[in-house]
Amino acid sequence: MNEQIKQIADRLAGLRDALELSPEEMAREAHLSKEEYLKMESGTVDISVSILHRISQAFGVELTTLMFGNEPKMSSYFITRRGKGIAVERTKAYKYQSLAAGFAGRKADPFLVTVHPKPEGEPVNLNSHQGQEYNMVISGRLLLQISGKDLILEAGDSIYFNSELPHGMKALDSQEVKFLAIIL
Repeated sequence: MNEQIKQIADRLAGLRDALELSPEEMAREAHLSKEEYLKMESGTVDISVSILHRISQAFGVELTTLMFGNEPKMSSYFITRRGKGIAVERTKAYKYQSLAAGFAGRKADPFLVTVHPKPEGEPVNLNSHQGQEYNMVISGRLLLQISGKDLILEAGDSIYFNSELPHGMKALDSQEVKFLAIIL
């Protein structure tokens, strides 16, 4: 499995250890079975942003701390220069670049997300998390599936939705897609 996923898994295990929680307690907060949670903590499976978001909310930890390992320090403003945001490529399908990792106490988590094309016929992986989400396509065409409804977004299109609904995305036309995602 990808080294970055292993690092996220290590941070999850470290958080659980620091909070003196059992795997069962952590799994319950993540809405997972103990076995599913332990697979994530072992670094042998991908860990979705929705699950990391759920854990960050439950335990008052910054999402970007779990994803990237950096503690935010700024409280007035934080600038992310083009191409300089902290990035993690959890799978071959997605790359997340944090656009506000250094700002402490964020009320929203903005990311530049790159979705790589998948083989034709491969299903959309769905996830859900508390709150709401805003996506704006910067380049490419994106299939966004929300609660079984297929929506096609093109460059310049945006959507705001209830992220508790099962949702997932897929790059279309065998082309990479870039979009701004803000998780609230």
